Amino acid sequence: MGLTQAWLREFGADAAAFAASAALVATYYAALLARTRRDPTASIHGVNELARALWVKHVMANPAKDVMAVQTLRNFVMGASLMATTAALLILGTLTLTGQAENISRSWHVSSLYGSASAELWVLKVMCLLADFIVAFFAFALAIRLSNHVVFMVNVPGPWSHAELSPEAVAGRLNRAGRHYATGMRAFLFAVPLVFWLFGPVFLVVASAGLVLALYRLDRTAAV
Repeated sequence: MGLTQAWLREFGADAAAFAASAALVATYYAALLARTRRDPTASIHGVNELARALWVKHVMANPAKDVMAVQTLRNFVMGASLMATTAALLILGTLTLTGQAENISRSWHVSSLYGSASAELWVLKVMCLLADFIVAFFAFALAIRLSNHVVFMVNVPGPWSHAELSPEAVAGRLNRAGRHYATGMRAFLFAVPLVFWLFGPVFLVVASAGLVLALYRLDRTAAV
């Protein structure tokens, strides 16, 4: 019982802040999922997927558009490559923080009245941030991989001898690449409250609430 009380005094505020932040984000995504089940185009992600599918269908039905298609996909790959490189640099920068826990954990936590400034908890927070950037890196890498496949598939002339080369299948791959890219961008956004968590649990909750408000604006279509 004494150990439990000591743990709660030391880490209870951070645990409660993390739970509250996770609940905020989970509630938002549950509401977004319910809305998009009723109308997939109620979210900008659904509109983007529809646009990509129609774009692939148009390009594959018009062989004269092959140069435009390659240029469009090249721009997509360049954007994903830039973001993957940024994620890799952020991973390296985050790793440097793990070796300075004793030096900066208390100084970064000085503006917070609640929560623990222990080096062990600091390392855990940094590891969460590191995991977030690793997810972003792999998401962008997978987006590049799939879009490189689409570069070749989108220029295959019809009639298509295999179902995997049909416009619907190619659009599915491009939409998977788009979803991976969106996951990487979303991981970057989730890094904001994780960074604020380094300064204290109150900042984590406030940043998470601000993030949910920002996501609400970003995920809406103009018609909603």
